[in-house]
Amino acid sequence: MLRKILWLLVAVLALIIGLYPSLYFIGESKTGILKTKPDEVFLNPFWNLSFYTHIILGGLALLIGWLQFNHKIRSKNVMLHRQIGKVYITAVLLSSVTGFHIAFYATAGLYAAFGFMTLSVIWFYTTLMAFLTIKRRQLLPHRNMMIYSYACCFAAVTLRLWLPFLNAILGDFETAYIVVAWWCWIPNLAVAYFLIQKSTKVILDKNMDTGMTL
Repeated sequence: MLRKILWLLVAVLALIIGLYPSLYFIGESKTGILKTKPDEVFLNPFWNLSFYTHIILGGLALLIGWLQFNHKIRSKNVMLHRQIGKVYITAVLLSSVTGFHIAFYATAGLYAAFGFMTLSVIWFYTTLMAFLTIKRRQLLPHRNMMIYSYACCFAAVTLRLWLPFLNAILGDFETAYIVVAWWCWIPNLAVAYFLIQKSTKVILDKNMDTGMTL
């Protein structure tokens, strides 16, 4: 029951934040974090291309990524699972590369930039490995890399959950933003590691009981 509630919470948050980029098109031109950017940034066509590619495709990945962990979809509609996976992987690879680029312009300077750059690299790597492992039909490594990948993707959610709290505690937005540039994804990966270790043990024990090997 608790597991279902947690997954429902993940899905709801993913849907809400996944649709968040639409605010940049229907609201004011400067909304959210854009309010902290200098005007010169908006005159840079490469930044604009990277920013909108990052938020649109990142939002799409967040919207559909959690579906890949739905057992019913995986078992009953393998083709749908594969198609969603292709869209997710393509979206993430492009969003992570453009995310790395716009990290150079991160609010709060170098320390925040390094945090987001590191996140982009890990997100790209885990997603690429998820693609390569499934091409080799290595199902368990593929599943593990997808968990890590979506943990990075979910940083879009945890950033928005942590930032107001950190800002209230620290009393300074820039300091809070530096912290959240790292804190939005490090705990996510820790949780992903715990889930992988726990589920892998269950799978290995089950395979040993049935005499199977991975």
